[in-house]
Amino acid sequence: MSQIVKIISIDPLTHDVIRLRLEKPEGYTYIPGQAADIAIQKPGWEKTKSCFTFTSLPSEDFLEFVIKTYPSRKRVTNELLSLSAGDQLALFKPFGDIRNKGEGIFIAGGAGITPFLAILKGLKSEGKVGNSKLIFANKTKEDIILKDYFEELLGDNFINILSDEKVEGYEEGYVNSRLIEKHSSPDLKYYYLCGPKPMMDAVEKHLEFLKVDPENIIKEGF
Repeated sequence: MSQIVKIISIDPLTHDVIRLRLEKPEGYTYIPGQAADIAIQKPGWEKTKSCFTFTSLPSEDFLEFVIKTYPSRKRVTNELLSLSAGDQLALFKPFGDIRNKGEGIFIAGGAGITPFLAILKGLKSEGKVGNSKLIFANKTKEDIILKDYFEELLGDNFINILSDEKVEGYEEGYVNSRLIEKHSSPDLKYYYLCGPKPMMDAVEKHLEFLKVDPENIIKEGF
């Protein structure tokens, strides 16, 4: 079952990422890290659902999603680019397994940053960010979503790795066991993972090599 909500605003964050804010239905709640399906209320699109992760906190009076767009695919993300404030979307119930369990190392690839944005926002609001670290994998520097925000929030605990270009002060290549081990510490028990499936599979193998307890790995169950 869905609820019809209006768009409050759509703003660009990077060359291919937007921030979408929606009206929040009364009583609608979720856990930071969760996602929901939405469908555009426009002829031909009403039955096409796409899943996006909340980047707002449940305490805020709006719903926010940070969304990577793929114009070449001609799907929902591309269609969102043609919408504006006042247009309507169908919002479905929240779901998802990623949620805060304590300080840890957040490992994200591209748009996989979104559940961690919500969790880290929540930790910030509670003064509990602690020594948590974020390893963020992207192709190029211009692909980094909310770079300034994470730099301010995490300082030296914000680690960027770029696969397609060399930039001084940034790691180069892909997330591997060496990089994870370099930034691990005994007080960081949990490892949070979200990103493209090939990256997720590779990172899980690296964590297995490092003998990380699977119980301490937080990721989506589907």
